[in-house]
Amino acid sequence: MDIKKSEFTISAATVSQCPKDTKPEFAFIGRSNVGKSSLINMLCNHKGLAKTSATPGKTLLINHFIINNEWYLVDLPGYGFAKRSKTVQKKLDQMITSYILQREQLINTFVLIDIRHDPMKIDTDFINWLGESSVPFAIIFTKADKLGPVKAKQNAAKWMNSLKEQWEELPPYFITSSEKKTGRDEVLTYIEDILKSLKEGE
Repeated sequence: MDIKKSEFTISAATVSQCPKDTKPEFAFIGRSNVGKSSLINMLCNHKGLAKTSATPGKTLLINHFIINNEWYLVDLPGYGFAKRSKTVQKKLDQMITSYILQREQLINTFVLIDIRHDPMKIDTDFINWLGESSVPFAIIFTKADKLGPVKAKQNAAKWMNSLKEQWEELPPYFITSSEKKTGRDEVLTYIEDILKSLKEGE
């Protein structure tokens, strides 16, 4: 997929404020500080598209970016940020839940995982919830350049093996680095294939 155009559309505090059209949406979510903004900018080849911040947990709204005038890339708030108040986190969790479960335009959710860390309960709980809710998703491992290709593959395999305890069929996954643009073509091809199958099914 060649991304020729990517631009910010709207920040929404509730699902009802999201765009009213029916273009397909691909959402990106992960724990705070997982490198989500950098990944979005790398995928779109647009450096300042998603605001990267030195302070984790800054995304507090549902941010829509229109891509090639055909589909939306959706930047969701991170889950499980320790420095947020419980009230704010609860509100964000409700916003995330209602978007993921109610938004008919949502086609696929990408769950971002920092490849350097062992499986964490907060991530596996979220992934298991998506599965139980029958929400289509794929996993994107970030920051692979911090490990090197061999260790990155080993960590990804370890992660996916840990899911086998709960899952009969594992979700697709991608190993990425925003610094080196690793995995960019694979993720975009995955999105492109889904969009093609949607058009064929119309």
